[in-house]
Amino acid sequence: MSAETAPFRHDINVPAVYQAFIAAETAAVGAGVDAHLVHLVKLRASQLNQCAFCVKMHSKEARDDGETNERLDRLMVWSHVSDFTAKEKAALAWTEALTQLPTHTELGPLRAALREHFSDVEASALTSVIAMINMWNRLGVSVH
Repeated sequence: MSAETAPFRHDINVPAVYQAFIAAETAAVGAGVDAHLVHLVKLRASQLNQCAFCVKMHSKEARDDGETNERLDRLMVWSHVSDFTAKEKAALAWTEALTQLPTHTELGPLRAALREHFSDVEASALTSVIAMINMWNRLGVSVH
């Protein structure tokens, strides 16, 4: 690999920005969303963003925290199976809407579904977790 095509070292090139991202990630994850749900959200966004490194990492972390292989195997088809709770499905629908940003998604009904299971503070924390994993995925994909 030549110097021109070598991956960027974001952590070295912009260490203050990288450290700010880590601090934001820590704050978002620590804002009260259940850790098991955080794993599912991070893994689903990573799948959508095709970040192989992140998929491997978040799958392992979820398993290490007790998530089952069966649920992780069906995460890609979460809306078609009964493995996930209504709360998890609301969070996964929100994750997909914010990750794929399709122009036709009506966010109002998704926000209403979130409010059935999350406080506004929790929904903002979940939104922050989704934003952070999308940022990390893009950094990860940029060094492939």
